[in-house]
Amino acid sequence: MPELAGLVAVVTGGGSGIGAACVSAFRAAGARVGVLDLDPGPAGDGVLPVVADVADDDSVRAAVAAVVDAFGGLDILVNSAGISAVGPVEANDDAEWHRVLDVNVVGVARVSRAALPYLRRSAHAAIVNLSSIAAWSGVPQRALYSASKGAVHALTLAMAADLVADGVRVTCVCPGTVDTPWVARLLDRTDDPVAERERLVARQPIGRLVTAAEVAAAVCYLAAPAAGATTGAALAVDGGMYGLRLPRA
Repeated sequence: MPELAGLVAVVTGGGSGIGAACVSAFRAAGARVGVLDLDPGPAGDGVLPVVADVADDDSVRAAVAAVVDAFGGLDILVNSAGISAVGPVEANDDAEWHRVLDVNVVGVARVSRAALPYLRRSAHAAIVNLSSIAAWSGVPQRALYSASKGAVHALTLAMAADLVADGVRVTCVCPGTVDTPWVARLLDRTDDPVAERERLVARQPIGRLVTAAEVAAAVCYLAAPAAGATTGAALAVDGGMYGLRLPRA
């Protein structure tokens, strides 16, 4: 994507998993990237790691300002930071509901709020949020997580409506089950990780888990100026899990 060359992106949760794949994809396309994470990893050519906590407004504002100071502006924001929650609706207490929603939903608002003064100055401003297939489909044992990602989806639409007149496009990507360290940790918490992984693979129509690189490619597409007519859209990268209804083998 040569049109990304020279642009500046901020990726929250960019230290691992889907966020790290987004950082790699943006760099490969010629963009400079600020990595905001509790553990953002090492610096590199065109990569600025900044320790930031999306649950803390002062931390977020300082981190975004540091990226702008280093690279001279901001064109793209990817809200990838998020945490998981497992269990039915009664499984998590109020404190856990507040913690997960604070990171997964309010965190998107915090970072977007801090980035908008700079994004409004860009000729190619875009925000891409990471939602989930769980925002669209009822996934067992994911009540709190699903609620948070459903909120991200709705927030994406509302932000897109509010910001379209400012020239800031807002979209989201809805991954299915992605083969990341995060999913591996969830599997490790089950009674039979091997059997649980096989179950996750079996529910994917393509017969395998989604890769982080595939999600990152979708994020880059939505963020790029070539997608300038796309806003308020949600792109599923889920191996067909949401849209396909295949007969059982």
